[in-house]
Amino acid sequence: MLSSIPNLVQRRIIEIFQTLKLAKKTDKDDYFTHLRLVLLAIGAIGGIGFVFKLIGDIVLNR
Repeated sequence: MLSSIPNLVQRRIIEIFQTLKLAKKTDKDDYFTHLRLVLLAIGAIGGIGFVFKLIGDIVLNR
């Protein structure tokens, strides 16, 4: 079993390089679209967390 570990690692590294060869670089428009979506999601999650914290503070400080 231990002798097969280097073979598995070597095969995994070869698969990673093959995947990187097939991958294409995204253009600027796609990059900024994804960036906007990620920032919007982060803002939405932060806003929801803020609302929960605000409601919790109001309820607990009565």
